[in-house]
Amino acid sequence: MGTVSARLPEEIESELETYLDAEQLDQSTAVRRLLADGLEQWRRQRALEQLDAGEVSFTRAAELADVSPWEFARLAEKHDVTWVSGDGLDADLDAL
Repeated sequence: MGTVSARLPEEIESELETYLDAEQLDQSTAVRRLLADGLEQWRRQRALEQLDAGEVSFTRAAELADVSPWEFARLAEKHDVTWVSGDGLDADLDAL
């Protein structure tokens, strides 16, 4: 496991302390959890953007988001991203 260190602005450090107290976590565990959650959201948002731009198929977007196709369909619907179109539809159906 690698080590990452970062300098935090006072506002973020204060908010982190509040999070540590509320969740009853040590600083390392809290930072790992927050970073993992942030990266998960980033992966999903990036996959949605690539799908919306037509850069990847629906199936590939679900893989990039690291979720099942069914969960990704709900995510796409929630974010109003159209994922059913003629382009790549056969490939997506074959992959399912």
